Amino acid sequence: MDSGVPPGLPQQFAAAGRIPLAVVVVDGDGLVSHWSSGARRLFGHPKEEALGQPAGDLMPVAGALAEEEGGVAHGMYDDYDDLGPGLHARGSYPTAGRAKVSHPERGRLDVLWWAYPLIGPGPGRHLVLAADAGQLRPEHAETDTDFLRIAPGFAHHTEFADSDALARRLPDILPNMGPAESSRIIAQVLELGYPVLEFSRHDRVPVTPDWGVPRRAPGRYGGPGPGPGQTQPEHEAGWPEREAARPGGGAPPRPELDLEYAAVRERLEFLNEISGRIGSSLDLARTIREVTSAAVPRFTDFAGTHLRAAVLAGEGFPDGPPDATTIWHRVWVEHNDEPGRWDDTVPVGEAIAFPEHTPFFQCMVTGEPVLIPRLSEEAGNRISAEFEKRDLRPLINNRSLLLVPLKARDVVLGFMVLMRRPDREPFDDMDRTTGAELAARAGLVLDNARMYTYQENVAETLQDSMLPQVAPRMAGCDIATRYLPGTRLGRIGGDWFDAVKLPGSRTALVVGDVMGHGLNSAAMMGQLRTAVQTMATMEMPPAQLLRNLDDLAQRLGEQYLATCLYAVYDPIRSEVQIANAGHIPPVLVRAEDGSGEVLGIPTGAPIGVGGVAFETVTVRVDPGDRLVLCTDGLVEVRGEDIGDGLAALCASAAHPAASMDDACDTIIRALNTRGGRKDDVALLMARLNGIPDGDVAEYELAVDPREVGRARRMVRERLLGWSLPHAVETAELMVSELVTNALHHARAHRVGLRLVRTDALLCEVTDDEPAPATLLNAGRDDESGRGLRVVSSLAREWGTSSTAHGKTVWFEQSLTRKAPVRHHG
Repeated sequence: MDSGVPPGLPQQFAAAGRIPLAVVVVDGDGLVSHWSSGARRLFGHPKEEALGQPAGDLMPVAGALAEEEGGVAHGMYDDYDDLGPGLHARGSYPTAGRAKVSHPERGRLDVLWWAYPLIGPGPGRHLVLAADAGQLRPEHAETDTDFLRIAPGFAHHTEFADSDALARRLPDILPNMGPAESSRIIAQVLELGYPVLEFSRHDRVPVTPDWGVPRRAPGRYGGPGPGPGQTQPEHEAGWPEREAARPGGGAPPRPELDLEYAAVRERLEFLNEISGRIGSSLDLARTIREVTSAAVPRFTDFAGTHLRAAVLAGEGFPDGPPDATTIWHRVWVEHNDEPGRWDDTVPVGEAIAFPEHTPFFQCMVTGEPVLIPRLSEEAGNRISAEFEKRDLRPLINNRSLLLVPLKARDVVLGFMVLMRRPDREPFDDMDRTTGAELAARAGLVLDNARMYTYQENVAETLQDSMLPQVAPRMAGCDIATRYLPGTRLGRIGGDWFDAVKLPGSRTALVVGDVMGHGLNSAAMMGQLRTAVQTMATMEMPPAQLLRNLDDLAQRLGEQYLATCLYAVYDPIRSEVQIANAGHIPPVLVRAEDGSGEVLGIPTGAPIGVGGVAFETVTVRVDPGDRLVLCTDGLVEVRGEDIGDGLAALCASAAHPAASMDDACDTIIRALNTRGGRKDDVALLMARLNGIPDGDVAEYELAVDPREVGRARRMVRERLLGWSLPHAVETAELMVSELVTNALHHARAHRVGLRLVRTDALLCEVTDDEPAPATLLNAGRDDESGRGLRVVSSLAREWGTSSTAHGKTVWFEQSLTRKAPVRHHG
């Protein structure tokens, strides 16, 4: 080894970094694309047999590659030791581990490995380095306890004296690669971290490729010495001079070294145990509890973890370094003192900003550990005085204090307060190193949990923003909806539902499912849902709307495939027009006898297939009938016939319920408990109440200016007949303006007027001019152009829709005496 030798370590580690390496490149499918001769020697598989095979079947690194292999960890390895399958987070971080592996000829091997994620051109997505840990094992060790345990890890190559030489030597190990690809991979390796053999956080030896370890005379701590024709490296020359020879060529016992290495081993075992305990979940709160509790009582008597507010809230990566105004949350406390001693003074859940002149502030600002071997009375009193309304002196005076930052990517996410009681050995420099290493590993685990929490929040926000807020009551129908995210990673998908208000008191009911999952499906869903809303307000027949949606999907791209069910309910005619594009059929529950049936409508082809005709089917309904639309995630279970799911949907939908919400909950409880559901679920139920004939009044007006006055009289008579005298004046004024405009633009001899009473008054005026009505900026001297402005200022809602045969201008007037909510449509 040329540099980086930890002082005081056995001489065998001076050359420990120079060991034969196996070098493997794995593509995005988890298959081997490069296999070095070192890999053949270490794992026993020839290159021609290894290429194209799953990497997890050939070497013990499946844990690092599991994401690329669909989460299935293939492997020939038997078990991991305490180091676990990985010392660092997956994803964009390198991983490392130590494992026992079965060799076809050499039996059991102890393998150290390092895996790097790769980005950029080329098939390679992981670079894997591996080495036989047996190269570091003392030759004459009788038991495993004589074998100093070494952890594979990572460090910046610039931390070592010969950093330039290390960087230059690394490209030589890449198998069968050109200069461009080799340079790209090496640049990423150097950025992610140089492979090292790790004794503690600050005692590391860089790994360098070497196809033969120099042998030397065996000693107390073993290891090869110079072989025939070899000389001892210069940096080892001092060891024989400092140790007297004894029979057999061994070095004399060194009790102080035994104690030192026993302490090192104990701390390594503690860190290994901690690594196995923390990070078992991506739940942020659970991870915090694991990190804090793991240190008590083996390492400390009190442990308290503080996190920045942004981290705890899952709001993304904190901006900038912390300062005196940064708010920290005490998220967990663990101790072995008497119960309740800490609860009032340092309660869990407290939000606090730490004063500048305290060791806590020093730790969080510098990002470095702070060690106070023993807090004197004077120092404890001074620290306590910085905090208002609390007396820390009984808790901290005469205790040993160690503060360690929780960092990720050089940003302080939080810090841990560790304290030992006065009757225990105080923290020393080795404890500071151990605590810093604990915090480093915990910081990575916390960052993983933080990123997962943040992504969950983003996914839920995205999904919520794309799903509509459907009004529970529409003209002539009541609506209830449910959405359940799938159990697949990401919690977002392409299922959607919608309800769109249409002219004539009609309502469009939509449910759809974009094929696939994740952000792409959610984005496609948002585009298709917007398109459906837009075309629905243009009064397109259901089949024509799906035809246009199919054309749009093909223009957007080949990946746009979706199923969609589009229905238009007319409460005046008591009918539903439905068209289907590859979706599961709806269920209709008849109010007369409570029976449920799957409507037999043509299935059609999914949106995006192209070239397939859609068909509109008209279904007669009665007041009180319920129409149930859902996505296949509710009724489809892997391994079962979808017909069974539809039958279960019919049965549960027909079950009596006190309300629409209760009816939806009954369906969800009945079907969502069926095993195997992983897909999203969208459910929309509409109770088709209808509008009685007595609440509808229709008139025909001749194209004659005198008909404006007649329209006002008919509106007055009808509203008085409906016992709505307070609505007469406003309704007369708005109807007068709309009829005047219609008579001005009509080309035939008739203008239609319809009044509908529901929870509001709906008025529609129809003429045969297709051009839509628009708001105009009328000048002071203009004699026209103010009619729609009057309607806009008085109506709760208003709008206009056009067809090839004419247009309809409508408004809704509130029937309460409250001030109207003005809406331009």
